[in-house]
Amino acid sequence: MASSGEEPRSGSPVRAGTGTEPSATADAAQLDTGEDFEVLEEEEEDDDDLSELPPLEDVGRPPAPPREDPQPSEQGGGEAAEDPQEWLDVLGSGLLKKKTLVPGQGVDTRPCKGQDVTIRLKATLEDGSVVEENPALTFTLGDCDVLQALDLCVQLLEMRETALIVSDAKYCYGAQGRSPDIPPNAALTLEVELLAARDAPDLELLSGKEKIELANRKRERGNFFYQQADYVLAINSYDIALKIIGSSSKVDFSPDEEAELLDVKVKCLNNLAASQLKLDHYEAALKSCNLVLEHQPGNIKALFRKGKVLAQQGEYREAIPILKAALKLEPSNKTIHAELSKLVKKHADQKNVETEMYRKMLGNPSAASAPGKCKDKLPWSIPWKWLFGATAIALGGVALSVVIAARN
Repeated sequence: MASSGEEPRSGSPVRAGTGTEPSATADAAQLDTGEDFEVLEEEEEDDDDLSELPPLEDVGRPPAPPREDPQPSEQGGGEAAEDPQEWLDVLGSGLLKKKTLVPGQGVDTRPCKGQDVTIRLKATLEDGSVVEENPALTFTLGDCDVLQALDLCVQLLEMRETALIVSDAKYCYGAQGRSPDIPPNAALTLEVELLAARDAPDLELLSGKEKIELANRKRERGNFFYQQADYVLAINSYDIALKIIGSSSKVDFSPDEEAELLDVKVKCLNNLAASQLKLDHYEAALKSCNLVLEHQPGNIKALFRKGKVLAQQGEYREAIPILKAALKLEPSNKTIHAELSKLVKKHADQKNVETEMYRKMLGNPSAASAPGKCKDKLPWSIPWKWLFGATAIALGGVALSVVIAARN
């Protein structure tokens, strides 16, 4: 497990913490704890329009032309960097390449997914500008704790091997970049040396503080991916954090540690629901919201998102009271006000449509055709009236016959 001392500076290209999260507005601050990333204002936008925030694996953007010699040779690769045949095309697309500068200690020393690895890292832009240097960066391989370029390539390194990794922006910072030093759609060249690899710690033996720190690190990475609109990877990070929190333990935790773990769990579930909602995974999002509400029935974010999920499914009748409950807890929240007003209108429109549909099914398209109801029923009412009249006449005839017979 990585120690907090090994974290790079705020805003580094390999990790993301609270230092890189967006600032909340006044309304959002009432719903945010400061550490929790997701704010309700984002839900006020058009959730269905993700055109400006492509997922990490979006293949719609044309790939950058492969680079063979110029940039790697500038990074100190020497003569080894001049032969393009020595470059390994990691994914077969030309977008992620690896080249050995200093050989390692053998293939059998390569790290495995799930291990904690420590690397020396130097990251530069195409113009040679250094944007990151870390002499000992530690992370869990395969957990998406770092840039995808590193996660994919470090597992190919041998112990003590030094390599250059040339990566397209989609495996680094994508269309968003990293303000202020990494522009949008910027490719990176990473010089990496594998220093150590060891098995990850046993979750059952972690102290309360260690488990909280580890879960928070995964949650913050999920927040980073959410900011980058990589909702699948965000879900992955939140799931890992929840797995850590839910793991059994052979160590006793204090009440304060138990409460803090529950707080981290709730944050992860809330942000997990937000990510699932972005991907239209409504049933999964509803489950995440319900898990939050089991622990905290008055959690405004969970109530708000549950209402959003039900609304997306067209369940306005169920969504409206849930949003009303959220609004009762936070009467001044404009986001909930706006969402509730929108749902009330949609629910009224839905009822009008259903009413009109029922009228058509019953052969009564509109209220103006009410007289038609009598006409429609007339063929059925005539036989009953005729039968009643005929019966009365028949009875009258019988009575008259009896009277005449009696007189005679």
